[in-house]
Amino acid sequence: MKVINIKVCLICGLMFLSQFFNSCTDNWLAPEPLSTFTPENVYVDEEGFESLLVTMRKNLKDEHYGFFSWSTAEYVSSDLAVGGYGPDFSFLTPTGTPERYPVDDMFGDIYEYLKDPNVLISRIDEVAWQDQSIRNRLLAEAFWHRAYLYYRLIHSYGDVPWIGEELKGAKIDFVTHSRWAILDKIQRDLEWAVEWMPESAPPRVPTKYAGWHLLAKIYLANTEFDKAIEAATNVIEGPFALMTNRFGSWSDDPTRNVIWDLFRHENIYNGQNTETILGLVDRAEAPEEARRYRSLAANFNPHWWDVKDIDGQRGIEYPSALMDTVMRGQGITVSNKYFQYGIWGDETYSWETTPDLRRSDINWIEMREIRYNVADSPNFGERIEQRWSTPSDTTLRWYSWPHYKTYNPTSQEESTWGGGNGDWYLFRLAETYLIRAEAYYWNEQLAQSAADINVVRLRANAPSITGADVTIDYIFDERARELYMEEPRHTEMVRVSNIMARLNTNGYELETIGQKSWWYDRVMRVNDLYNQPPGTWWSSQSVTIEPYNIYWPIPQNIITANTQGTINQNYGYEGYQNNSEPLDTIEDTIEK
Repeated sequence: MKVINIKVCLICGLMFLSQFFNSCTDNWLAPEPLSTFTPENVYVDEEGFESLLVTMRKNLKDEHYGFFSWSTAEYVSSDLAVGGYGPDFSFLTPTGTPERYPVDDMFGDIYEYLKDPNVLISRIDEVAWQDQSIRNRLLAEAFWHRAYLYYRLIHSYGDVPWIGEELKGAKIDFVTHSRWAILDKIQRDLEWAVEWMPESAPPRVPTKYAGWHLLAKIYLANTEFDKAIEAATNVIEGPFALMTNRFGSWSDDPTRNVIWDLFRHENIYNGQNTETILGLVDRAEAPEEARRYRSLAANFNPHWWDVKDIDGQRGIEYPSALMDTVMRGQGITVSNKYFQYGIWGDETYSWETTPDLRRSDINWIEMREIRYNVADSPNFGERIEQRWSTPSDTTLRWYSWPHYKTYNPTSQEESTWGGGNGDWYLFRLAETYLIRAEAYYWNEQLAQSAADINVVRLRANAPSITGADVTIDYIFDERARELYMEEPRHTEMVRVSNIMARLNTNGYELETIGQKSWWYDRVMRVNDLYNQPPGTWWSSQSVTIEPYNIYWPIPQNIITANTQGTINQNYGYEGYQNNSEPLDTIEDTIEK
C-alpha cells in the first residue's frame, strides 16, 4: 500500500488551507508561513481571489490527464471495461486498492481540492466590495467548483463528511453527512450561482451554461426531473449547436468526418466549434508547470505493441514510427466486447455495417489492421495474431479502440506516444441532450426522450429511434456510444442506481443498495470481462466485482485519525459496523 504523507497530513485534519506539509510530525498543527503570500494579504481583492479560481480550474485536469487518471477508475468499475492492471475488486479495501487505480487517492485529492473553493467562500466577505457583482461572480464560480467536486465524491463514496468552510487548524471531530443532504446543499448553491456566472467566458472558465449543465445532473440525482428538463433546456436553447459539418484542423482531409474533427484537441476551443460548453485547456506551448499529458492513448488503448510472433518474441519494432500513427497504449482500461461490438448493432446493422460515424472504420482501429514490423521476425508484414500468446497474455493487448478520441500526438518524443498535450471536453452539448432525454424518460415522456436522443444519433448518421425504444439501458448505451472516455461512467451509473432505489423501481431500495442495485446488475449483465473464470487474466489474476463495490471504501487512515467524531465506512467493508446515523441537513452559512 502506498503511504501518501501529504494527503495523510491534510486529511488527518481533513485539510486546512494555504500550505502543504511534508510529514505528520507533532508540530504540523502549528505551521510556520512558507512565504509572505498568506491568505490575509492575498485574498483581499478581485485579483487575489482570481488566483484561487485559476487553481480550481487547473485541478479539474485530474479527471482526464495523466496515467491512471480519475476516469480510469470510473471505467474499470463500470459496465464497459475492467482494469488491465487491477481487475480484482476484492483488493479494494479501506487499507488498500486495486493496483494503481485512484479509487483510494481520489478521496484525498477531492478533499484537498475542496480547500480552495472553501477559502474563497469563507473569505469573500472579508473584503468591502464596492461592486457586488464582482463578489457574486467570484462566489458563484467557487460554488460551481465545490458542487462539481462533491457531485463526484458522493457518487464514488456515498455518504461523506461535508466541509463547507475554510479550516484554519487541525480538526478531528468530523461526522458523516448523507448523500442526500449534500445534494440538497450543492443544488441550493448552484441555483443561486447560475444567476451570477458569466454568459460567456474565456476557455476553461465555467459559464452559466456549465452551471445549468451541472445543475441538471444534480436535479436528476435529486429526482427533480422537471427541473432537470428546465436546466438542460436553458443550455440547449443557449448559444450552442451540435457540430454537423466538417471544421477545424483536419477539415481538408476527405477521408475523415465530423466526428473525427470534433475530437482533435486543437478543435475543442476552435472558434467554429459550437458544441463545447466547458473544456480543459492544456497546450504544448504553455509553461512546463501548466502542462500535463492527456495520456488518453496510454489509459484506453491496448498494449498492442507487445504481441508475440510465432517465435514467442515481440514482433513489433519498439520504438517505431508506427507509434506516431497508432500511439502507444498501456492496456490500463480494457474495454469489453459489449462496448467494442454489442452497442453498435441493431435489427438492421452489425457493428461492421452500421452507418454510425462513431463506429466507422476511419475512426476506429481493429487489431487485425496492425502488422508485424520487426524486420527479422518470421511474421514480418503479416497481421498480428493472438495465437502465439497465452490467453492471459493478451488481455491487455487485444481489443479495438476509438482512435478518433485517443489520437493526440503533440511531438515526436517517445513520452507523448501515450498521449501528448491537448485540450479536452468536460461538458459538451451532446451530453446535455442525453441528460434531458433521461429526465424525460423518468417523467414517462418517451417521445420527447427519443427526440433528444435522435438529435445526437442523427448527427452521427445513426438510425432514428422511437419512444418505444427508450429504456434507461438504451440511454446508457447511447451515452457509451457518444461519451466514452468523457463522462464519469461509474458516477452516472451510481446516480441512476440511487434514483431507482429512491423510487423503488424494479425492487431496488436505498436501504439495500450495497446488496442490490441497477449498477451491479447491469455490470454483470453486459460486462463479459467480469464473468471470466478465475485465474485467466494477465498475471493469473481473477476478475471480480461485488454488489457492495457500488461505493468505494473510505480510507481507513482518515477514519482512524478522526478520533473525536465518526466518519462512516461503506457497507461491505471492514469498519462498517461502527457507523453512526449520518446528518441529514446542512445549513447555509454565507449570505448569498
